[in-house]
Amino acid sequence: MSTTPAPATLTQGHKKVIFASSLGTVFEWYDFFLYGSLAAIIAKQFFSGVNETTGMIFALLAFAAGFFVRPFGAAFFGSLGDRIGRKYTFLVTILIMGISTFLVGVLPNYASIGFAAPVILIILRLAQGLAMGGEYGGAATYVAEHAPADKRGLYTSFIQCTATLGLFMSLLIILACRYFLGNEAFEAWGWRIPFLVSIVLLGVSVWIRLQLSESPLFQQMKAEGKGSKTPFRDSLKGGNLKLMLLVLLGAAAGQAVVWYGGQFYALFFLSSMLKVDATTSYLLIAAALALGVPFFIFFGWLSDRIGRKKIILAGCLLAAITYIPIFKGLTHFANPAIEEARTNSPALVVADPNTCSFQFDPVGMRKFTSSCDVATAALTKAGVPYEVKPTGAGSLAIINVGSASVTSYEAAGLTKEEGKAKADAFGAELKTALTTAGYPAKADNARVNIPGTIFMLWLLVLYVTMVYGPIAAYLVELFPTRIRYTSMSLPYHIGNGWFGGFLPAISFALVAGTGNLYYGLWYPIIIALMTVVVGGLFLRETRGVDITK
Repeated sequence: MSTTPAPATLTQGHKKVIFASSLGTVFEWYDFFLYGSLAAIIAKQFFSGVNETTGMIFALLAFAAGFFVRPFGAAFFGSLGDRIGRKYTFLVTILIMGISTFLVGVLPNYASIGFAAPVILIILRLAQGLAMGGEYGGAATYVAEHAPADKRGLYTSFIQCTATLGLFMSLLIILACRYFLGNEAFEAWGWRIPFLVSIVLLGVSVWIRLQLSESPLFQQMKAEGKGSKTPFRDSLKGGNLKLMLLVLLGAAAGQAVVWYGGQFYALFFLSSMLKVDATTSYLLIAAALALGVPFFIFFGWLSDRIGRKKIILAGCLLAAITYIPIFKGLTHFANPAIEEARTNSPALVVADPNTCSFQFDPVGMRKFTSSCDVATAALTKAGVPYEVKPTGAGSLAIINVGSASVTSYEAAGLTKEEGKAKADAFGAELKTALTTAGYPAKADNARVNIPGTIFMLWLLVLYVTMVYGPIAAYLVELFPTRIRYTSMSLPYHIGNGWFGGFLPAISFALVAGTGNLYYGLWYPIIIALMTVVVGGLFLRETRGVDITK
């Protein structure tokens, strides 16, 4: 297997390439992840026209909208990067990302302009997604095409750090704003500040990237007249299309669900399901991320020695085997009161099963008004696990918890005033029953086992570093220079945009529909196992191959 020449040390030029590419990408991930870090607040600001459970799902789907269009951004900007160059393409993407993020910070909320607010928000999320679709492939390709063959995993691992560092940076700025403004002011208007800061980061990023020169392999390809005039079309031909499909199912999809399960869903699980307050949740996640980041570099370096594929697939397999025990461990350490109450006083919804809906409404148009839906929505909102026991047709749903029984109500046909009165009375009675049974309204910070919680979160981040640290080098080495940007970007962004980006919404909907706190984990587990099988059987190892062709 031929290889490209390798210098003995990391040269000053290589350091500049890695630093400039990585720093700009950190800022771009920061912009993209702000929305996910503030999903609960954004749900209240922009989706207040629907019930709270649907509003949260809708907010998560708006978050996912940015991921949905990432493959289209990959196709457009990847094709552009393969035709005109890597450097200029990811200059354009960062401009789109920075401006879109800034505009979210000045966008009026639902109370001010009604339905137009979530519509404009989703349009801005789509613009961010298109930009991110073009960003990652450009940065990874650019660094890899500067790297020596025996250090390609190490060099590109710095790009792989950027997504987690961008999330880390967003959490730190949010924490600082919460600390100085207080929770009430932050949730009312201070949440806009992290979005507005992006305009400063945009200026820094553009200035840094203007200092870079074009990739040497791209320049050589253009000089020799070997470039592709139609890289998107050429990527979809014959064996290359088959390879992209295998990369999607055998590498990118599993990597995506492990990445978003271990970072975003973990944060959402802590704050929305275990009711750990936002500041504490952010600090716990930030601590785990800080402890985990060096392992991106370690696994990138290790992949230069033992291969990329086996590390990626090992991370997927470990995640699939241990996700449920780890998330149960999070419950045990972060909010033991839920675990104790569930053991001593399990919540049971006795209802006509024909009246119980799976409350997943991606367009926010359905009304869940049956007594069963009212009961299960209230328990989901309270973060209380439950089971449904069938009873006779026509019966009102009853929540049995501990020694108490709370009868639900039919919300259909009630006036606004009647509905509010019923909801208030039902909510007060349910709250009393849950409190008596030991279910906490929120996690008690004094009972949060900080070392145990951070350790569980660190394990999740460790799996992220295993699947993500080597993957840029792995993807770059699979495809030829003339269509590399397009060919690696498409499966990567379909995997991360569709399989990974929809994970929070799908998993939360599964939890809300079943009452089982851990049921949503079956989605990433199944996808990760699929990747282990497909990748193990059909994808080859690529370490050290010649990428100059």
